[in-house]
Amino acid sequence: MPRARIILADDHNLLLDAFRLILEPHFEVVATFADGKALLEGAPALNPDVIVTDIGMPVMNGLNACQRIKQILPKVKLIFLTVNDDPALVAEAFRSGASGYLVKNVAASELVQAIREVLLGRSYLTPLITKDMIGSLVGNSTRRKTLDELSLRQKEVLQLLAEGRSMKEAAHLLHLAPRTVAFHKYTMMNQLQLKNNAELVQFAMRSAIVPT
Repeated sequence: MPRARIILADDHNLLLDAFRLILEPHFEVVATFADGKALLEGAPALNPDVIVTDIGMPVMNGLNACQRIKQILPKVKLIFLTVNDDPALVAEAFRSGASGYLVKNVAASELVQAIREVLLGRSYLTPLITKDMIGSLVGNSTRRKTLDELSLRQKEVLQLLAEGRSMKEAAHLLHLAPRTVAFHKYTMMNQLQLKNNAELVQFAMRSAIVPT
């Protein structure tokens, strides 16, 4: 029986090497990527069974990249492995098509277990954040609503601008006209009632759009 094909994505090379060592005795690790844009561009040709990815990555974060990938590879299973245990972000991940969500201080055996669970068509949520999730989600409903108001394209523009890219650079990376990026920027600021670039960056960091 062929081993499941796994892709790993994280912007820390040391972690990528560690994850590969953990998983290779059990699965076939077919590729690793260091940012969401590279993941989006490389994953479709590799036809993975499971993608294990961080959320906070440069150029394009894991949430946005995986939303795009799900449109191309609807059967792929997504597991987010991140330092962020905010239940509102967990909910956003599952809305983006996740089958699993783990925090990075879990035991190695739990990552293996999570992959096996999602391959069987089940969902996996680390017990470290499950017990408080419902109450926290209610408490964070306002924040989730504002993030949900943004389209996927707006989130992509927001990440690049929050990373310090100019509108011209963001336009080049997203294959858009600079005026289109400007339109998205000012539309977002109006939607979110933000006054300047600093507030836009702060919102992006609070919402885990950019790595902290």
